[in-house]
Amino acid sequence: MTLAKGDASSELICVVDDDADFRDSLDSLLRSADFQVRTFADPEDFMRCEAADQAACLILDVNLNGANGLDFQEALLDSDTDVPVILISGAGDVPMTVRAMKAGAITFLTKPVDEKAMLSAIDEAVRRDRERKRSAAAMTSLQDRYESLTPRERDVFGLVTAGLMNKQIAGRLELSEITVKIHRGNMVRKMEADSVADLVRMAEALGIRENARRYNRGA
Repeated sequence: MTLAKGDASSELICVVDDDADFRDSLDSLLRSADFQVRTFADPEDFMRCEAADQAACLILDVNLNGANGLDFQEALLDSDTDVPVILISGAGDVPMTVRAMKAGAITFLTKPVDEKAMLSAIDEAVRRDRERKRSAAAMTSLQDRYESLTPRERDVFGLVTAGLMNKQIAGRLELSEITVKIHRGNMVRKMEADSVADLVRMAEALGIRENARRYNRGA
């Protein structure tokens, strides 16, 4: 995917490199492609910047004065910081590249960086970041819908996703079948589900599928 001119205007690209000339050169290239850009001389400056939380991509040099970019990349991963990373180095090798890719880097580019390769890698990073943010928003929405259920509706949700029929659910919860149908209807409406299969996928996404299975075992 290649971003059309203007599509990138809201995307922030952060650059961490201790070479001021390289930072300036990359800043000019990315701004010419309509990206927002913030540059930093070291990881500490990047971490202190509040705007960095909004970055769609981090371009990170491996060999930094007093710091190792690969170590920093792995520290970001350990802290659940999901910004897509492009690693760059003036002296890359196979072990370095393998380590970067295992830690989830978009790619590993060697200086002097080819402009076309850099922009292509950034396009991929932005695409992944947009997908991640869409998935996160969808998960937040799903959690909010689940939180809106009453305790009894959650019971019904668990039993429905465990495969029980209304009559079985009524027996398990000691309710009338009509009452179960009312709770089930309210639950389905709140969860915005079109089918039982939808509810099962939601339960799995919420991490409560295993809890639901216990009902089938009569727990």
